[in-house]
Amino acid sequence: MDTKALAKKIRIHVLNMTSRGGSAHIGSALSIVDILAVLYSGILNVDTKDPAKLDRDRFILSKGHAGAAVYATLAEIGFFPVERLKSHYQDGSDLSGHVSHKGIQGVELSTGSLGHGLSVGVGMALGAKMDGHSHRIVALLSDGECDEGSNWEAILFASHHRLDNLVAIIDYNKIQSLAPVAETLALEPFADKWKSFGWAVTEVDGHDHQQLKNELTALPAEVDKPTVVIAHTIKGKGVSFMENTVLWHYRCAKGEEYEAALKELEEG
Repeated sequence: MDTKALAKKIRIHVLNMTSRGGSAHIGSALSIVDILAVLYSGILNVDTKDPAKLDRDRFILSKGHAGAAVYATLAEIGFFPVERLKSHYQDGSDLSGHVSHKGIQGVELSTGSLGHGLSVGVGMALGAKMDGHSHRIVALLSDGECDEGSNWEAILFASHHRLDNLVAIIDYNKIQSLAPVAETLALEPFADKWKSFGWAVTEVDGHDHQQLKNELTALPAEVDKPTVVIAHTIKGKGVSFMENTVLWHYRCAKGEEYEAALKELEEG
């Protein structure tokens, strides 16, 4: 599958979905599109014809507010019809603003309260080990949610139990809801913190598809250790006036802003 072509389609869907429904978090969704396009183009062991197969990999979007990007990805690879994306954030729709597993094939866990996804993923990984299963659990976190203490408890637990079937990917776009991460609660030295907690650590350009493929196909990075992939990304990636700005965490594009954003994405 052409991952760059898939990423382009996902970004256009995200713009249309958030603009049509008037929902927020387009910047947070656009920053993870390349990661999702690569993951769902052969890295994750998932099957659109058998979504509940026992040996499937489990993907958790811990930063549930970026759910539009996951819905668009799942639709494009065949979990449900693309036409259904038009109902996103509409009254009565299963495609809620924060990602939900209710009635949505391919979604493992409803998320929204930050700091929960990794903890659930740790439980899934431990259960898989105890039951002798070989599938992997991949949790995609925001950088801002690494402010949450529950994550660091989960990080300790995972290394203690040698959960090398667990992968955390950090969308390190360095901007959270109201301000830059460094001003809100600084994470650096970020990689060193994960290493000191017993994890194998890799860092990538979160928009470089080849780098992502190389790292995500070489998991676990170390035997008997969970792996964290720190993906350096750009919030609002793909739309110049949305990139690297706090404004587009909660804003959605309408009118001239929508037309300008669509033109950039279609030409990009």
